Amino acid sequence: MLASPQRQYMSPEAYLEWEPLQEDRYEYIDGEVFAMTGGTKPHNRIAFNLASALDNHLDGSCEVYISDVKVQVSARGPYHYPDVVVSCDQRDKNTNQVICHPCLIAEVLSPSTEAMDRGKKFRRYRQAESLQEYLLIQADHKGVECFRKNEAGLWVLYSYEAEDELVLETVDLSLPIEALYRQVQFEADLL
Repeated sequence: MLASPQRQYMSPEAYLEWEPLQEDRYEYIDGEVFAMTGGTKPHNRIAFNLASALDNHLDGSCEVYISDVKVQVSARGPYHYPDVVVSCDQRDKNTNQVICHPCLIAEVLSPSTEAMDRGKKFRRYRQAESLQEYLLIQADHKGVECFRKNEAGLWVLYSYEAEDELVLETVDLSLPIEALYRQVQFEADLL
């Protein structure tokens, strides 16, 4: 989740030196840094459930990370912290600071970030040639949108509801949507 922006203009190199020294995490977009905020329990659980399923399925053949690993979209940025990222590219194993060649990125939606995740952030992520699938996962009800790049390079939307099986072609994984929402209590359920 993004908090209100702090106007700090800097180069990508300065950002990469400065950001690890901070107590909080910051995304980098066009010379500005943006403080990240914490998420909710459902948000965290959904990301954890997806990352766990991916990690178990891939069994070390690809790297799976959650919210504390940033993705470098291009040499000059931006740098984002997706909720879940997968890289099967050997080049990403040679760095501990960023993922540069993601094949799958997932964002768990919240009211404060949904427009950005659907719009500007997705446009930026699409600059990464390695990216093949982009997931938008609802945090207030069961539903997933998977944008998948086809052979012509066009992004095609696949929607999934509670009773469906999510298909992730990039990593050859199918899992019930229900598995993403294991142990998730929606706000409406608590009332």
